[in-house]
Amino acid sequence: MPYDTDASLADASRRPTRAEALSAELARAITDGRLPPGTALEEERLAAAHGVSRTPVREALRLLASTGLVEQRPRRGAVVARPEPHRLAEMFQAMAELEASCASLCTKAMSKAAKARLASRHAAMEQLAQTGHLEAYREANVAFHEAIYAGAGNGYLAELAGATRRRLAPFRAAQLGGRDRLAASHAEHGAIVAAILAGDPAAAAAAVRAHLAATEGAWGMMAGQPPRRLG
Repeated sequence: MPYDTDASLADASRRPTRAEALSAELARAITDGRLPPGTALEEERLAAAHGVSRTPVREALRLLASTGLVEQRPRRGAVVARPEPHRLAEMFQAMAELEASCASLCTKAMSKAAKARLASRHAAMEQLAQTGHLEAYREANVAFHEAIYAGAGNGYLAELAGATRRRLAPFRAAQLGGRDRLAASHAEHGAIVAAILAGDPAAAAAAVRAHLAATEGAWGMMAGQPPRRLG
């Protein structure tokens, strides 16, 4: 299920304000990789591009800063958040453990039908990876991981994993543009699916940790500043 950025930033019972609508639009652009980490968010340019005054832009950036997707720097303006390498490494480590727990639980909690759907979802992504359809693969990639969260059968764990993934989404989306990363990502997914289908919780958890380590490493290579490893 795709991220509902509108729901996180606006009350669905009323029409969102201009600032809320703009913040939701920018959040989608950030989480799907169209605005990579470090991108400057200039109020004047955003106002012109979206046909609004600078006031709703300023409020939208404030809303995004509260989610962690945007960093507001005194006297230097706002940018798409790009945490320090050690902080980012901590975030990836937490994400790996959350997803590993989800995948491990999937081996027992998922029905045969749900496992078959996961395998079919993975198979459908092969052509996207082979043909380099980056945007479509990014969207399918989010759905693949969220299927694993849901398949764990633990709603609270799924909430934690989803929230952490949203915070890391800009980095996970951006790294898929790296050299040969689509094919590698798909192969890593294959190892996760195989372990879940085999009912092997340890292998499923290990495959997820390997996948997140590769994702983190790919982002570090792209950024020219590999994240420091913890421990």
